[in-house]
Amino acid sequence: MPDLKEQIQHLSNDLFPQIREIRQHIHQNPELSFQEFQTCAYILQLLESFGISGARVVSKTGVVVDIQGKNPESNTRVLRADIDALPISEQSDAPYKSNNQGVMHACGHDVHTSCLLGAANILFQTRNHWQGTIRFIFQPGEEKLPGGASLMISEGVLNDTERIYGQHVFPELPSGHVGFKPGVYMASADEIYLTVRGRGGHAAMPHKNIDPVLIASHIVVAIQQIVSRRANPETPTVLSFGRFEGLGATNVIPSEAKLEGTFRTFDERWRFEAHGLIEQVATQVAASMGATIDLNIKVGYPVLHNNEQLTQSAAKLAADFLGEEHVHSLARRMTAEDFAYYTHEIPGCFYRLGTSGEDNTHCFPVHHPQFDIAPKSLVTGMGLMAWLAAKG
Repeated sequence: MPDLKEQIQHLSNDLFPQIREIRQHIHQNPELSFQEFQTCAYILQLLESFGISGARVVSKTGVVVDIQGKNPESNTRVLRADIDALPISEQSDAPYKSNNQGVMHACGHDVHTSCLLGAANILFQTRNHWQGTIRFIFQPGEEKLPGGASLMISEGVLNDTERIYGQHVFPELPSGHVGFKPGVYMASADEIYLTVRGRGGHAAMPHKNIDPVLIASHIVVAIQQIVSRRANPETPTVLSFGRFEGLGATNVIPSEAKLEGTFRTFDERWRFEAHGLIEQVATQVAASMGATIDLNIKVGYPVLHNNEQLTQSAAKLAADFLGEEHVHSLARRMTAEDFAYYTHEIPGCFYRLGTSGEDNTHCFPVHHPQFDIAPKSLVTGMGLMAWLAAKG
């Protein structure tokens, strides 16, 4: 009989047509965060068709199921995929393009979900060849605060578990390749909502007004100095504003202006210190010019920390499964992921799955309206998840 690695590799290839079809179905039927009711039902249906029983709904649209191997009480490992889509209109001629106008799987969660379903099928078929219990988490709401991970954790999905693995599509690597980064990998991400309240009036008589557009502009410049002058250069920090709204006119100064932005860093202590500095500087600048502010900093996802020992071990297992030339070291990223919540509870490993094709195909970045993957990356995705869970 083939050894476990050969069985998993063989099953990954055998299941590819089915998992590709599943991925295309999910891609065609995307649902926004915390609205994934049809996706949830589809996952439950598929698990049952695989012969896997005991699946339960958690956090309204999430699914959790355990598969037991030999000596199931010995330990429990976790595999996780996210299932929600983004509010993006797809620009594609693919026959499986989104049927839901304005909603698209532009971040690869359809890939994550179908790979996890494939891994579940593989591990169920090989359950007499590995030890312990493997828990599968199909998680809603990764794209929207407070993050489905935090909700599922609060409902006990990590109870009595020892470690967790997750993967994410990565068009910067070709299909068949993966990447790992032990230690701090992804940034925290907080949302900033700032309203500057002044006194509106005729734009030709600014001396009679308190101009919130001008004051908000000064605030943007002033608080950038928190990053350039207060942050430790060894701790990368980003403060960016993507929305500036002042609903006046060419000859009308509005009474208020609104800013929306993001603050990101790799240091949890500095993160909250900076929140206080943002409030202090914004308040003082506004007051010095006669205005007031309303500031709301929504605390988002924490820093994602890949457990060093677990991630190094996973990279070695990946090299054994795929070949050393297919495993890469990654740099830190200022992007964020709610998988970070899991890594603050138990040892975790969040790695990247190469999805680009030959001749520079399927190279659009995530969140792009033309994002897609090389289909064969599904073989790598489901096989490696199964291998890590069985041997990790």
